[in-house]
Amino acid sequence: MEKIRETIDLAGRELSIETGEIARQAGGAVKVSYGDTVLLATCCVAPGRNLPFFPLTVDYRERTYAAGKIPGGFFKREGRPQEKEVITSRLIDRPIRPLFPEGYNDEVQVMISVLSSDGVNNSDVPAMIGGSCAVALSSAPMEGPVGAVRVGKIDGEFIINPTFDQIDDSEFDIIVAGKEGTITMIEGEAYETTEEDILTAIDKAEEYVASIVEIQNKIVAAAGKEKIVYEPAKIDEDLAEKVKAEASSAITEIFKGSYGKQERSSKLSELKEKVIEKLAEKDSETGEADADVTGQIKTVMGKLEKELLLNLVTQDKIRVDGRKPDDLRPITCQAGYLPRTHGSGVFTKGETQSLGVITLGTSSDRQIMDELEGEYKKNFMVHYNFLPFCVGEVRRYFGPKRREIGHGLLAERALFPALPDEEDFPYTIRLVSDILESNGSSSMATVCAGTLALLNGGIKMKAPVAGVGMGIIGDTILTDMLGDEDHAGDMDFKVAGTKKGVTAIQMDIKISGIERDTLMKALQKAKEARLKTLAEIEKEIPEANDELSPWAPQLKTLTIKKSKIGSVIGPGGKNINKIQDESGASVDIDDDGEVGTVTISADSKESMDQAVKMVKGLTDEAEVGKIYEGTVQTVKNYGAFVEVLPGQDGLIHISALAPYRVDKVTDILDEGDKVKVKCIKVDDRGKISLSRVEAMTEEELEAEKKTNSISA
Repeated sequence: MEKIRETIDLAGRELSIETGEIARQAGGAVKVSYGDTVLLATCCVAPGRNLPFFPLTVDYRERTYAAGKIPGGFFKREGRPQEKEVITSRLIDRPIRPLFPEGYNDEVQVMISVLSSDGVNNSDVPAMIGGSCAVALSSAPMEGPVGAVRVGKIDGEFIINPTFDQIDDSEFDIIVAGKEGTITMIEGEAYETTEEDILTAIDKAEEYVASIVEIQNKIVAAAGKEKIVYEPAKIDEDLAEKVKAEASSAITEIFKGSYGKQERSSKLSELKEKVIEKLAEKDSETGEADADVTGQIKTVMGKLEKELLLNLVTQDKIRVDGRKPDDLRPITCQAGYLPRTHGSGVFTKGETQSLGVITLGTSSDRQIMDELEGEYKKNFMVHYNFLPFCVGEVRRYFGPKRREIGHGLLAERALFPALPDEEDFPYTIRLVSDILESNGSSSMATVCAGTLALLNGGIKMKAPVAGVGMGIIGDTILTDMLGDEDHAGDMDFKVAGTKKGVTAIQMDIKISGIERDTLMKALQKAKEARLKTLAEIEKEIPEANDELSPWAPQLKTLTIKKSKIGSVIGPGGKNINKIQDESGASVDIDDDGEVGTVTISADSKESMDQAVKMVKGLTDEAEVGKIYEGTVQTVKNYGAFVEVLPGQDGLIHISALAPYRVDKVTDILDEGDKVKVKCIKVDDRGKISLSRVEAMTEEELEAEKKTNSISA
């Protein structure tokens, strides 16, 4: 196969896509380069197994050799996907999944490997482009390809594909993906950004998305495989009409009945069984309904439910739970739900409920993130658990799946901008959200429950944060969308933020296009719903509790010179172990910055005070003019050496021992004596000069002179 290469200038850097040179046995394969970041994306298609879902799998993996690293751990090779790999896999999956024909169920596997990382350009956006192009080259019948860019804003200027350093200074970090002329996905985090800025970022992204799609189309035109012609299973038209006649009015009545999720689902299932019983012929021997006819009936009823729900919402402006399009479900907030945790809250909105619980830890509890771009530590983590009972199911729970990791990170992004700065609040914070009930937007319930838990835990947030799930069905915008509405809708998006602005957004669009005005209206309605939700949170807990939980660790941070770190640790850890053993506190030392940071955590004030005193004793330096209580270490003819701070001795010259002439030092002091002294000088070499005389009060001086005259 001849090598084909296409390039464009993308924000001042060359984006190149190549095919025909490597991974030639894959159904579709491209090498994508952006700067010195290089990755391989492949796609393979296998005949379907007649599964009731579309088995598309996307695996994005980062090879550590890409950054010149050897993996850590015993086995020294890459293991389970890290958080970024999971999230990037979802970013690649979400914009392309809706582009496959409904009912198509061949197995499609997309694999992306990062081969080279320059530490400047994030590999997630090139991976989205590569994944799209690999699928477009293969025989998979995707209506693509899609393009993607990242947008930031620095000093009022919108930046396309900002580098890692630029992202640190950006007001927001938003990824936009789409086809020619339409946007299909948005994912981002922000520092209280306005809705108008988000729309402007989308506008800026669209022209670049179109150019990225164009070069993919050139590659596909030159090297693309013939597409699989997918023909959906044929439905007997007479049967379909019978199903509609039998079920339409009943489905409408169920939708208008304002039932709860489970009751509505149960009634629809009962209706489906009745229709099958009436319309599907039974085998004379087994007595079972014909499987093909049964399948057709279920398909027709599924489409009929969507169609009737659409009519109900767009024409009657009524929703399946009885609300109007703009209505929120009833909200209940409970702060301090659990007695012995560091902070907790339960947020309930209709049939969606989240229990949020925070745990406070020290710097040693921070999560170490070892990524291609380098290692860093997270002091805030959100872990989201979608438990089977929350939807009334029985199934094995093997821990968090990709969806749960993604929802947790979305909530983490939403809450992080509102947390106090690390300098003001040096704790590590872990927030766990257990979803106890689910019927729409449990990730946004996590944000709200998280705010309740943080405030209950005494964490002084910059502002409370709330989130809401929105949707569009036909031409109608829905506030606080239900699961059934999400399934039937054209677009769903989640917006979280404060009263001031947006902190996180996630949007998936299932239709070919949506007007900018519609998006703006949807964002404005999301803001209205967010403000109402914040009002409910503030009714329950207007501000953070004055004190941390009594069960939370006491924490104090001391800044010391880097040269003093060794003094605190001591030979073989002798000093730090002594501090911990005698005080009962835990001591952590961090020397990442220009100074050393000592973090002390303790279960009581007494333990904390003792540990602080011991650390200060090892790190403090003698101050001129300060009075110390010291111990005589050595006596010489010319004076006495007194330990004023742990490991720091100063000299009291014989002339500064008393307010009169002293013949012998031992007339005043002996080794082991306790003595009050004043620091009168610290020279350039750190030598300390002390005075016993200058540490005395007027009364003490007069008494000493009097005693000396009597003895004389």
